[in-house]
Formats: sequence, structure tokens, C-alpha cells
Amino acid sequence: MTDELDRLRAALQETPAEPFAEPDLDRIFKEGGRIRRRRRFLTSSGAALAVVAVVFGAAWLRSPGSAPEPVHAAASPSPMVTSVASSTPLPAPTSAESRPLGEVISTGTYAEGAELVFYATEIDDPDNLPNVQFGVMASLSEPDGNLRPLYLANESDGKDRSFGFHATSGGTTVADVWVPVYGYFSGPAARIETTVDGRTVPAHTARWSEDPDVVVFWFDQDDVPSAESATPLVAYSADGKRLTT
Repeated sequence: MTDELDRLRAALQETPAEPFAEPDLDRIFKEGGRIRRRRRFLTSSGAALAVVAVVFGAAWLRSPGSAPEPVHAAASPSPMVTSVASSTPLPAPTSAESRPLGEVISTGTYAEGAELVFYATEIDDPDNLPNVQFGVMASLSEPDGNLRPLYLANESDGKDRSFGFHATSGGTTVADVWVPVYGYFSGPAARIETTVDGRTVPAHTARWSEDPDVVVFWFDQDDVPSAESATPLVAYSADGKRLTT
């Protein structure tokens, strides 16, 4: 046993046949720099993708997710309803997004014993949507007066009250409830219509009580089954003048 230990010690003390080369410090620093730059690139790319996903989702598909706490609609006079025949999952609407800004717009359409309604609601996202302060929520108004938010549509590019059509969306089922194609027009629109399969289809319309120049519109499911089919949208003034090209 002693002889074996002596031989091991002697072997460890021998000079290696091929001495180790000195480390190439310049190469190591260059490789390390490339790795750090690659990590920074991947990090910045991930952040950009996250922003794009948030903007897209906030603009069109703010998913209802789990149901938020019911919001009681404040009592108000009958809304001004003019019937012409109107991306990566995101969190549920917050209580601020669930509160109506102004009067709730009645549609006269019912599902699950509740009425489908629309109302403007606050959007507070200055980093991604600096020029957007509101969106239009599709919601169910329960018999007890509580609101059950379903779908939020809002402008995603530019200002929310610039002249023209905004946030045309819907045409989908949310929580087993059909959300019709809807959106809003900023301007003095008295009539809104589209053409589907060569047939002119009028929209239901209602002015927002907080700003009468904002006109919420929506279509019946049988007439306009998807947002893609609602093109082109055309708005007319009270005297019949076409407002859009």
C-alpha cells in the first residue's frame, strides 16, 4: 500500500509530456463579448415582441378570462338609440375597464336572460396607447342591473377621436354569447352601412352620451357574420352627404 502511494506521488510530480499552452486572453474576451451582445439582442427582441402582443391584444381582443366582479350600472335616462332597421391571452378587464363612461347603450338583444349592451370604458395605457383614452365594451346587462363584460374593442393606432371609423371588431362568440360586429365612428354620422354579397346592410347606431360626435354602431349577426365581411363601411351625415370615401 505504501509503495502504491509513493508511485502516485511521483507520477503527480512529473512534468507533463506536452505542457499546457497559456490561455489566449484576447480570444476569450472577444468570445465573451459576442455572447453578451447576443444575450442583449435576445432580451431586447423579447421585450419588443411583448409590446406588440400587448398592443394588439389591448386593441382588439382584450380577453374576458375569468369573470370580473359585477359592476352596477348607475341609473340614467333611456340611452339615445337610433335603429336604422348599430395577441398571447391577456388578463380579464379591470374594474376601471368595466365601469361605463356615460350611459349604457341598449341593443334589445338578449342572451342567457340578459341584454347585450355597449358602453364606453376607460383605457389607461400611456406607454402603449398614448392617444387612446377609451374603448367600447360589449357586455351583458343582468336582470339585477349588474354588468358582465364580454369584449373590449378600441383604437390601436393613432388618436381615438380622429375622424373616421375605429375599432371595428366582434363577430365572435365569447363565453357562449354572440358578440356582433361593432365599432364606432368619430364624426357627425347619422347613418352607417356596409355591403355584404352585393346587398346594402344598415347598422344600428347610438351616440355616446359623453361625446355626441362618437357614434357606436353594430350589425345583426345574420346580416354581417364577421368583421372582415363589413367592408367597406360607409358613413352619411344627416343630410345624406357621404362622409367617407
